[in-house]
Amino acid sequence: MNTDQLKSFIQVAENLNFARAAELLKITQSAVSRQIHSLEDELGTKLLHRTTRTVTLTPAGISFLEDAKNVMGRLNVARQKIQRHQSTNIQVLTIGCQNEANLDLLCKILKSCREQMPQLYPFLKVIPHRSILNLFYQDELDLLFGFRDDIPIKNDTIYKELFQIPLCCIIPAAHPYTSRSELAKEELYLENMVVCNSYAIPSRVAEMQNQISQRIPPESTCMCENLQVLLTLVRAGYGCSVLPQMNFINSDICAIPLKDSAPLSYGIYYKKSPQNPLLKNFISIVTSTKFD
Repeated sequence: MNTDQLKSFIQVAENLNFARAAELLKITQSAVSRQIHSLEDELGTKLLHRTTRTVTLTPAGISFLEDAKNVMGRLNVARQKIQRHQSTNIQVLTIGCQNEANLDLLCKILKSCREQMPQLYPFLKVIPHRSILNLFYQDELDLLFGFRDDIPIKNDTIYKELFQIPLCCIIPAAHPYTSRSELAKEELYLENMVVCNSYAIPSRVAEMQNQISQRIPPESTCMCENLQVLLTLVRAGYGCSVLPQMNFINSDICAIPLKDSAPLSYGIYYKKSPQNPLLKNFISIVTSTKFD
C-alpha cells in the first residue's frame, strides 16, 4: 500500500468520479483506475461499485475512507514538521528520564537552557529504570538525568551533580505535624506508613520507607506500586511516607524535612568527549548553571 493508491482512492471516493479525481491529481484517468485496482487487490475487497454511469462506495469503501484520510493527514503533519524543523534549524537532543516525578526537576533544567539554546528541541523519553539504562549505554539516548545512587557509572560515563534534594516526610494537610519545621525518622514509628515498591522511587528513599515500616505493625503499613497511588493514599489519610522534596506535593499534602538525613544528589549523565556540538553546548550550559 502506498500514498499514490490512497490519494487516488480518497479523490474518487469524495468526488464519485474518476475523471474529476484524475484532474485533481494531475494524472490520467487510467492511472487512477490502476491505483484503485491495485489497492483493492492488496486489501482483498472491493472499495467501489463502478458502472458506465455511476461510482458508489461499498460498505468496505465507506469504512476504509476514514482510515485512508487519517493516514494521509498524519503523513502531512509529519512532512510539515520536518519542513518546519529544516527551515528553523531546530536540533534534537534525546533526553532520558527514569520516571514522571523527575520531570519536575527536568523542567528547572530546561528552563535555564531555553533562552540560551533557542534551536534546541528536547525529545524526552520517560522509561522505567532498567530499560533506560540499556538505551543510554547503547547510545540510543544523548544524555540521562537521574539520582546518583540509582545509576551505575561505567568507565566512559561522567556524572555531574546539578542540585541536592532533601528527604521529606509527606503527610496529609490535616495532620498535627504540619506545623513542624522538621521531623525525626523515629517520630514516624508511631504513624501509619505508605510504602512504594517501584523504580519510580530513588533507592535511598525506598530504603528509608522500608526501615520505618519494619518498626511498625504490619497492619499499619499500606503497600503500593506506583508513585501517584502513594500520593493519593497519603492525601486520603491512609498514612505518611518519605519522598524527595519535589513540586508534585500539592495543597492536600505537606512536606516536612527529615532531620539528620543526607540529601539526594541529582544530576546529568553523559558519555566522555561527546562529538555532537549541540550536546556539548547543552552540557556546558547545564553544568555551569546555579540552580535554586
